[in-house]
Amino acid sequence: MMLVKIYTDGACSGNPGKGGYGTILTAIDENGVSHEKELTQGYKNTTNNRMELLAAIVGLEALKKPCNVELTSDSKYLTDAFNQNWIDGWVKRGWKTASKDPVKNKDLWERLLKAKENHNVKFIWIKGHNGHPYNERCDKLAVSSSNSDNLLDDNFQG
Repeated sequence: MMLVKIYTDGACSGNPGKGGYGTILTAIDENGVSHEKELTQGYKNTTNNRMELLAAIVGLEALKKPCNVELTSDSKYLTDAFNQNWIDGWVKRGWKTASKDPVKNKDLWERLLKAKENHNVKFIWIKGHNGHPYNERCDKLAVSSSNSDNLLDDNFQG
């Protein structure tokens, strides 16, 4: 399977407020050719966590065949859910947290689980705004999209 590296970031002005995500996919194909793709979109009324999740989702949904994936994010919310096995507990408890509260953003967590099911995904956390070139580019994409005139509705439920 091909190795694809996905870099993601979400941004939100106000929380909730206008937001956006930035996603960059990089890969080297079987012929040794390097590929790179940027994905970004802004939303009228969302949260930072929703944009962090959506950035990962659209990156995984863009993959056309099963891949080994290294997904790098500055969101502990995203990476810890998998690396600390929180998501397994949420699913076992019927989408309830350890304190029996409903899991926030269940719609996006379910979409993310579906998007990753055909891939071997490793979640990698990096410190944000710390000079990582792809993280910085993803942040610029997310912020730019959140400030565009082409914002979508997020159907954010609060």
